[in-house]
Amino acid sequence: LLMQSLNYLTLDKDVRQVPMDDVQALAEKVGGGVLSPADAAYDEARKIWNAAVDRRPALIARCTNEADVQAALAFARARRMLVSVRGGGHHIAGNAMGEGALVLDMSGMRGVEVDAARRTARVGAGALLGDFDRAAQVHGLATPLGINSTTGVAGLTLGGGFGWLSRRYGLSVDNLVSATVVTPDGAVRMASSQSEPDLFWAIRGGGGNFGVVTAFDFQLHPVGPEVYAGLVVYPFAQAKQVLRAWRDFTESAPDELSVWTVLRKAPPLPFLPASMHGQEVVVFALMHCGSVEDGERAAAPVLKFGDAVGTHLAPSPYAGFQTAFDPLPAPGARNYWKSHNFSRLDDAALERVTEAAASLPGPECEIFIAQLGGAMGRVKTTDTPFVGRDARYIMNVHGRWSDPAEDGKVRDWARHTFTQMAPHATGNGYVNFLTEDEGERVAASYGQNYARLQEIKRRYDPDNILRLNLNIAPAAQPRGKGVS
Repeated sequence: LLMQSLNYLTLDKDVRQVPMDDVQALAEKVGGGVLSPADAAYDEARKIWNAAVDRRPALIARCTNEADVQAALAFARARRMLVSVRGGGHHIAGNAMGEGALVLDMSGMRGVEVDAARRTARVGAGALLGDFDRAAQVHGLATPLGINSTTGVAGLTLGGGFGWLSRRYGLSVDNLVSATVVTPDGAVRMASSQSEPDLFWAIRGGGGNFGVVTAFDFQLHPVGPEVYAGLVVYPFAQAKQVLRAWRDFTESAPDELSVWTVLRKAPPLPFLPASMHGQEVVVFALMHCGSVEDGERAAAPVLKFGDAVGTHLAPSPYAGFQTAFDPLPAPGARNYWKSHNFSRLDDAALERVTEAAASLPGPECEIFIAQLGGAMGRVKTTDTPFVGRDARYIMNVHGRWSDPAEDGKVRDWARHTFTQMAPHATGNGYVNFLTEDEGERVAASYGQNYARLQEIKRRYDPDNILRLNLNIAPAAQPRGKGVS
């Protein structure tokens, strides 16, 4: 028998049913159609990057434009249906898929239009970093957007966004000039510093709490096409020495140079001796976004931190280097993260990091620390919701594994490392690194900006329809008032 209706969850967490005739009517309004659990493509469509998240939404609406988003939101509003939004589906918390929800799947909206003369790019909500980098690098242009080509532009940007270029050109949100937003009331709004300025302020770090962004407009900068980049690898026995040398070096490094450190078991890289494969190592990954000659000079001290077991530094296409680490965080594995921001890393903090890396619970687990500062630290804390402007470093304790039986072991290691590092951290968080069990850290991650975010949430989403995210609860309001 054909299914006559299907179950869904409401905003009140009640289970209700929607007739399949209504679902079919919605499908006729959405360009990419609508998938239900009865459809063959449903299971593939609900897969996201973090395989530890396995949720079954009620419906998946494959949106292709603003009108599709409006139709899906209207469908959900009429039924008080839970809504989740998928861009690249890369966030660690897995909020792209909501159990029993209507998913607004934007992954097909991957267009990137570059205006080389104005140095701007218009980017669809489903675009991945690789889509953006390839289009912009045709013109020798780029903007700060992460370090993995498989990351979604939308989620990265809405949470702040940083990458190899952030020390020179700021965060992703510092380079966002406007956006097209469908708010929960169904209105299509152009958000910029001149139009809907409060909404524009909120989406530059406040996540997907205020509307569904269908397109982003970025400022671009001349980068590449070749940059000086690569890896320097040291044996773990030298960890304390080389980490201190790195810390001291980064305190005065030029903005064009970013040097990140990764503590993990060595993958089988061709420039490493076979005897090092699978052994704990300290990796310094770096990129200089100026001339290749300047980059080689600026990065030279990294080769002198200790006695390296392997180096691979050379001119590299910028877009190519953005794909260099893709094999490590490839989709399909189970992942759990814990992160901290640091304004400084004293010797005691580096001791704790080294101890944690000495007890990695699996071959794919790692601790990476990104060097920040520079341009991103010269923006006022209140200019965007992102308050971690004082962070010179961000640490991500990355638990990654395949066997569900190891869930407890890996998560316990990540949580223990997080606890050990807490006394050295700023107390702020980076929302793009927060897991689904860290809702209590959201307010702290916005600090003094949280109250303003709550007020803007009240104006644009008073019923908290967009709640399957790192949620910002709307400020209390008199009944009956909505968007002004």
